[in-house]
Amino acid sequence: MHEQAPSSTPPAGPKAKKPLDTVVKLALMIFVGSFALIWGGMYLSRPDRSIPPYSVGSQLGHLVATHVPPGTTDHRIETLLNRFRKVGHQTHDFGLMKIRPTTPDDAGSRYRRMLIYVFDDDGWTDPEMLAKYAAGDPAVVKEFDRSVRGYYRLQDEEEEGGIGPLPKAGELSAATRVLFKGHVTDALPAEPESEKDNSISPL
Repeated sequence: MHEQAPSSTPPAGPKAKKPLDTVVKLALMIFVGSFALIWGGMYLSRPDRSIPPYSVGSQLGHLVATHVPPGTTDHRIETLLNRFRKVGHQTHDFGLMKIRPTTPDDAGSRYRRMLIYVFDDDGWTDPEMLAKYAAGDPAVVKEFDRSVRGYYRLQDEEEEGGIGPLPKAGELSAATRVLFKGHVTDALPAEPESEKDNSISPL
């Protein structure tokens, strides 16, 4: 009986992992990169919750009619007015706040003169309504003024902002509360911790 000759083939061990195909690597990189781009885009475009959502309904020269959702509290409107104030002090570029230049032919500043009205009824921000108000239509002016929830006024370096209707001829009505009045060159007051802008916006 012959003895079996030892085999020269080594015993089967764990199989070596085959490196990923180049096409598979490329597909994985594209997948991960796309996910990162989508996540980054969502992060960068997330809404700024430190101010109420608002839209510019119409603009006529230096007059700007904006609206916030119905039922927006005075406190939330105050945060929006303070943001306008912050822009006036820091960059003076209200294009970031969705407002077209109000004095486009002025070489010194494209926003030298501006009056922003804030409503919580978008009917008052209709272009036709703003045109009638600017023309002094008596059937519109009284209710327009009464419906204003807040205002921000800028004239050269002087500014004013308040809750309620804009004071007329220096007369302050019981429905108006002036929040600030001064110059854009004045130092801004420190923001309360709860009202600091948590967005990535430089403003």
